[in-house]
Amino acid sequence: MAKPEWYERAIAAARIDAEVTVDDCKIHYATWGEIGKPGIVLIHGSNAHLEWWRFVAPFLADHFRIAAIDLSGNGDSGWRNNYTAEIFAKEVMAVTQHAELGDSPFIVGHSFGGYIALETGYIYGDQLGGVLFCDYVVPSPELFVQWGLSAAENGPARPTKVYKNLDEALGRFRLLPEQPCQHPYVIEYIAKQSLRKVDDGWTWKFDPSMYDYLEISSEQPDKLRSMPCPSAFVLGEYSDDYNSGSVAFTQQITEGKAPIYQIPGTYHHYMFDEPIAVYSAINGILLTWSSSSSLA
Repeated sequence: MAKPEWYERAIAAARIDAEVTVDDCKIHYATWGEIGKPGIVLIHGSNAHLEWWRFVAPFLADHFRIAAIDLSGNGDSGWRNNYTAEIFAKEVMAVTQHAELGDSPFIVGHSFGGYIALETGYIYGDQLGGVLFCDYVVPSPELFVQWGLSAAENGPARPTKVYKNLDEALGRFRLLPEQPCQHPYVIEYIAKQSLRKVDDGWTWKFDPSMYDYLEISSEQPDKLRSMPCPSAFVLGEYSDDYNSGSVAFTQQITEGKAPIYQIPGTYHHYMFDEPIAVYSAINGILLTWSSSSSLA
């Protein structure tokens, strides 16, 4: 199958991989773009990794200095005995410094990464240029579900399954939530980047115990309200990751000050559906914030 130009350009784009240590844990990240441009940290979702941004980040580098992070317990970063939203936010801010993203960098978080972006904005918002939430909204108190602290209900997580060969492992890769994708070569690429070689075969890179003791905050509405930096939301039209009630609640608590955009014809993992549309949305929002900041 012939691959589109954006795929070939993204794969060919030069990047630099680096790592920084945060509380005795190695944090891996990759950068695109020149030092001195406005900075962006891209945060992936649950059990994912920085390659989720592979087909968006290189295009953003035309105007920004980009760092895509592997949160601890994910991708090529180290694992911890205990994970908290606060330590993830600390990792994000450490990358902004180590990657030389400059003053007032922007935070962009997808799915669970949106939750970490919220925590980062709540704690460090006065140091940020803005927070952009990608297919993530704040649940109302009635819709909030504590899906962390899983060890209390289910016991400690079991190790990830080991597959005898790479083809078997690739055949088991699934997006969560599942969705159609018109670009199978993208899914194949992401699947390969999600696996690591072990003695007996291949297994997934993520730490299965990450959510054993990680508490999801029920105070997200208050944290969003109190963020001192700008915020906005970019949603997928057909996303199954939340319901319309949470979207309406998010609109209500932000009092219309945080615009909510929608990318037509896309699902939750919309950077695989329409990466150029996702790039255009992020680029437009952050350039507007950057210009407003420079004029202030």
